[in-house]
Amino acid sequence: MYRLIFLSVLVPCCRLVAQSGSVVDYVNPLIGTAPSTTIRAMMHGEGSENNAQVVPFVTVPFGMSNWTPQTRDKETKCIAPYYYNDSVIQGFRGSHWLSGSCVQDYGSMTIMPVSGDLKWLPEERGSSFSHDREISTPFYYAVHLDDYAIQAEMTATRRCGLFRFTFETGGDTHIVIQPNSDEGQGFIRILPGQNEIVGWNPAHRIYQGWGKPAGFSGYFVARFSHSFKSYGVFQYQILSPGKTELANQGRLGGWASFSLKEGGPIYVEIGTSFTSLEEARRNLDAETDGIDFDQAENGLKAVWEQLLGKVQVEGTSEEDKVKFYTALYHSFLQPRTFNDVDGSYPEFAGGGSIRNAGVRDYYADFSMWDTYRASHPLFNLLVPEANADMMYSLLDKAEQSGWLPIFPCWNSYTSAMIGDHVISVIADAYCKNVIELSEDQYALLLKNAFESPGTVEEYKEGKGRRALKSYLEHGYIPLEDGVPDSFHKKEQVSRTLEYAYDDFALSRIAEKRGDAERVEILKKRALNYRNVYSATDACVRGRRLDGSFTDDFNKTVREPYITEGTPYQYTWYVPQDVGGLMELMGGEADFNRNLDAFHEAGQYWHGNEPGHQIPFLYNYSGQSWKTQELVAEIMKTEYGADAGGLSGNDDAGQMSAWYVFAALGFYPVCPSVPEYVISGPHFDRITIRLENGRTLVINATGASSGKKYIQKAQLNGAELRQNYLNHIDLIRGGSIDFSMGDQPCKSWGAAPDARPYSLSNE
Repeated sequence: MYRLIFLSVLVPCCRLVAQSGSVVDYVNPLIGTAPSTTIRAMMHGEGSENNAQVVPFVTVPFGMSNWTPQTRDKETKCIAPYYYNDSVIQGFRGSHWLSGSCVQDYGSMTIMPVSGDLKWLPEERGSSFSHDREISTPFYYAVHLDDYAIQAEMTATRRCGLFRFTFETGGDTHIVIQPNSDEGQGFIRILPGQNEIVGWNPAHRIYQGWGKPAGFSGYFVARFSHSFKSYGVFQYQILSPGKTELANQGRLGGWASFSLKEGGPIYVEIGTSFTSLEEARRNLDAETDGIDFDQAENGLKAVWEQLLGKVQVEGTSEEDKVKFYTALYHSFLQPRTFNDVDGSYPEFAGGGSIRNAGVRDYYADFSMWDTYRASHPLFNLLVPEANADMMYSLLDKAEQSGWLPIFPCWNSYTSAMIGDHVISVIADAYCKNVIELSEDQYALLLKNAFESPGTVEEYKEGKGRRALKSYLEHGYIPLEDGVPDSFHKKEQVSRTLEYAYDDFALSRIAEKRGDAERVEILKKRALNYRNVYSATDACVRGRRLDGSFTDDFNKTVREPYITEGTPYQYTWYVPQDVGGLMELMGGEADFNRNLDAFHEAGQYWHGNEPGHQIPFLYNYSGQSWKTQELVAEIMKTEYGADAGGLSGNDDAGQMSAWYVFAALGFYPVCPSVPEYVISGPHFDRITIRLENGRTLVINATGASSGKKYIQKAQLNGAELRQNYLNHIDLIRGGSIDFSMGDQPCKSWGAAPDARPYSLSNE
């Protein structure tokens, strides 16, 4: 199994060349930590959407707790722990921030070294710093705290953080620890006889059940290398020297003071858990026993090197390698491991019991509306065993609480976003033979698609599809249904489109299982996108109960029946039946004219996920060279190697996973169909070491120097006429050879029988 327990350097953020030949040295975690400077983000982004919301995590891939410098001390919606443009570091956080998101951190704690007079509250203890003296990698972070003359360093294991604080002057030295509760809760205890400070921070929900306890806490045990000279606890401005415990007070924390010689380091190791203090201590013992800071750092570097090294890219642009490997790093941050080393984890949805994952890992924090598109398909290609554990974790949640969760965060149900894409990710894994499904598990998938919760309370908790009754009754969600008891209310057209796709994905599972009756029902429902399409406008549009469309329509303006976009942007969301959408628009020529007009109007917004499949749609309409142009342009203009180099919220790695696929030269337009639509590689040679022991080599001489047009292609020596690749072919290994050119080859992939799957073409 893909269990990672240990799980040089780029300084500052614009340095582009790896120094040791190690692929991990190309990763720059500071990319995306500043407001986006990309073209489309400046046009379309709003507020936090104009920031990738990533932070420079030091962590194991899919780690339980991720470690980051902290410039903001809140556990508040849309406030990340670190922003590049901030000038003060308040400490170093054991974080459960959903990378690239606009949700909230939870169950976190912060540690901060201080010299001279004791300062404890974040706004007072913070130190100025310079990016010139900041080193950020996936396996090691270091910064000089200028106000205190302290060199702070950190590395990590899967559930633990390790710190080395070097105090450069003598005198009084202190280390402050604070649970980051915004709810006036939390707990701190000093154990001077054990050189430990322990505590916890209760997690709270947002979206459905806003503010309610999530049924678990973030627990931590911090173990120090030196005995305490003195210690105490604090609450706001009140210091209590010698006191060892404090609970459920606002802004509480504790500290320990030390007597050091000049230049002396203090080491701190912190174990974390979602189960108990005892489990946090066991995790700490299991993952740090017998290793020192440098060994942990080297171990974590080796883990990232092994994972990132599954894909070796060769080409002329060092900057493109930085963008690629940083995107790959960002792709492997979530979902997070939720179980302790012995398998223990809190039951889903606040059930109260302690469960055990056994030989598997149990995962939480799925940004499902985003990651079903490219992140989980990437996992199915590169780390299928880990993705299998993720899928079984989703099914575990349903078995424990009755419903498959649509957007599970904080180990709880939410209705944060729309759609029912838990079905999509499970279908994609199942149709690619990554997982198996029992009859009971299949029944849980069907339940989401065919049943509504039996009680209002269940529905309000976030169980089941929003507005499913309307969708089943009318074949679309009419505007009269305002979709209450959702975080995103209304958005009826977008919901209709996404449910139609999810129904298609479920039909793929039914088909593989030989359930012909449900295949027929679900494929019919997969055509419901037609019910919100206005032929007059060649665009989707809000529709009333009586069948009439909205008045005063402008397809380029945001509408409340569309999710985070315009009707024109959502028109192209028919991944299961692009051929059918083409027919609605009047055929291939009209489809291409409409798609051309969409791009000419500047409507494509790469910084949000609903349009991520749009650049690949020309492959369905005989103009593959336009896809090749668009993808190359997006990679160049919407991704950069500086701190503003991501075009919108990375959303648990989806924005980054898009780049990874685009660089490889293909993309999963319709997860659950084991196909990838070809766009052309962007490196001269790509070597992929598959988990089954085989190797896939992609050759495209000249691609890295700007040759973006495919002239011809071969798969294992045979001519490749179609403009898509089959997943099963890829995992067999072998070679794909592309001949690249400076001019479009309009005949390649243009034949109707050479195009990707569409439902209407069956």
